[in-house]
Amino acid sequence: MPGTRVAVLEPVIGTERYARLLTVAAQFRDRLGHRTIWNVNSTAVGGGVAEMLQVLVGYIAGLGITVRWTVIGGDPDFFAITKRLHNQIHGEASGAGQVGSADVSHYEQVLAANADELLGQVRPGDIVLLHDPQTAGLAAPLARAGVRVVWRCHIGVDWQNDATRGAWDFLRPYLAPAHGYVFSRRQYVPPWILPAQAWIIPPSIDPFSAKNQELDAATVEAIMTTIGVLDGEPPQAPGRFARRDGTTGEVTHAGQVTGDGRPGPADPVVVQVSRWDRLKDMSGVMRGFAEHVVPSGAGYLMLVGPMMSGVADDPEGALVLAECLAQWRGLPAAARARVLLVTLPLDDVEENAAMVNAIQRHATVIVQKSLAEGFGLTVAEGMWKGRPVVGSAVGGILDQIAGGTGVLLPDPADLATFGSQVRRLLDSPDDARLMGAAGWAHIRENYVGDRHLILWAQLIDATIGD
Repeated sequence: MPGTRVAVLEPVIGTERYARLLTVAAQFRDRLGHRTIWNVNSTAVGGGVAEMLQVLVGYIAGLGITVRWTVIGGDPDFFAITKRLHNQIHGEASGAGQVGSADVSHYEQVLAANADELLGQVRPGDIVLLHDPQTAGLAAPLARAGVRVVWRCHIGVDWQNDATRGAWDFLRPYLAPAHGYVFSRRQYVPPWILPAQAWIIPPSIDPFSAKNQELDAATVEAIMTTIGVLDGEPPQAPGRFARRDGTTGEVTHAGQVTGDGRPGPADPVVVQVSRWDRLKDMSGVMRGFAEHVVPSGAGYLMLVGPMMSGVADDPEGALVLAECLAQWRGLPAAARARVLLVTLPLDDVEENAAMVNAIQRHATVIVQKSLAEGFGLTVAEGMWKGRPVVGSAVGGILDQIAGGTGVLLPDPADLATFGSQVRRLLDSPDDARLMGAAGWAHIRENYVGDRHLILWAQLIDATIGD
C-alpha cells in the first residue's frame, strides 16, 4: 500500500516528538537493511486490527521502510474455531464448547496452506508480525525458514479461568517458535511467556484517517442524513472527506437502519460503535438505555456496527445482530422510537470510517459498555472527538480513561449505574464539554501514532538480534 506522509503529524504532536520520530526511523532504516517487515492477519476490513494496520503500514512505508501486509484465507470451519479461541481468551466458552484436539487437524491444515503461500514471498531474515489466534500456526514454518517471527495478541483479560487456560493450552505449541510476543497490557501475558520475550504496545489512533479527521458540522449532518440516521431531507451535496491517498471521498451509501424514529439535528444522541460481538454487550446497552435513560428525559440511542457480509472472520456476528433485532422488537413503543440499530456498509473502507467519524462527532455521549475488552480503541476515538465517554472498567478501557477524562463503570452488568451516568451527562452539557476536552488532551498525549511506531521500532530492533 502507498506510504503516508508522516509530516502531517507534526502540528498534532509538536516539534519535539516529531523530531524524535524521525531520528528513530533513520536509525531503524539503517539497522533493517534489506529486510522486509510483513504484517499478517485474517481480514482486510472490519474490526480494529485491520484499521490499525491500515494506519501503521502507511506510516511505516512513509518513513521509507519496506513493509508489506497480507491477509490469510480460511473456510467457515476455521473461522468458527478461531472465534471460539477469541471467546475463550476473553474467558467465555461458547455453546459449541472449548477448542481441543478435534480442532487441531483443521486448524493446522488451513494454516499449512497459508504458510506455503507466504513462504513463496518472504525471505530469510525478514520480520513477520503475526496478529491474533488466526495466525498462530504460521509461527513454526516461518521460523524454520529463517524468518524472525513476532506474534501480536490484541485481546485478553486480566484473570484466568478454565476457558482462558484451555485457549492458551491450544495455542502454546504453535506459538513456542516465535521470537517475541506483543500484548496491549502486561496483565494479558500468559505465565509461560518469559518476561524478556513479552512487549507491551498499546494501540493508537491516526488523527488524519477518515475515521478521526476533522469534519465540520455541515459535513457531519450531510453524512448522517445520507446514512439514514437523522431526520431530514437528503443532503443537496454529499458529505466529503479526505482519503489517505490525498483524493476527496464522498459518502453516498446508506446504512441499514432499524428504528421507529429518527433524531432531529438538535436532539441528544448516545452512541456505541462496535462489532456485533456478545462481549461488546450491545444487548445490555439497549436494555440499560430503554430502562434507565428513556423514562427520565430526552435522547436517542444508536447501536452501530458493520454489515455482516463484510466481516469474513466473525461467524457469530450475524447471530448477535439478529438477537439485537429481536430484542429491539420486544421493547416498549416509547423506547423503540428512540433506539436505532445501524449497520454500515464495508464495500469502501474509508467511506465506512467517515460514516463512523460523523456518527461519533454528532454524538452527545459515546459509550463502550463491553463485558471484556482487549483494548477498545473506540474509546480513544470517541475521546479524540471531544466527546464524554462512558466505558466499562475492563481491559484496555482502564488504560484509556484517566481521572476526569471519562466515566468508568465498575460493573458492566449494573445497568442502573450505566443509565444514571449517561443521563447525568445528557443533562449536564457543561460537564460533558469539560470531560470531552480533557479526554481529547489525554489521547493526544498518550495514544497518537508516533508513540506506537517508536515502540515497534524498538521491538523489531531487538528481534533482529546481532
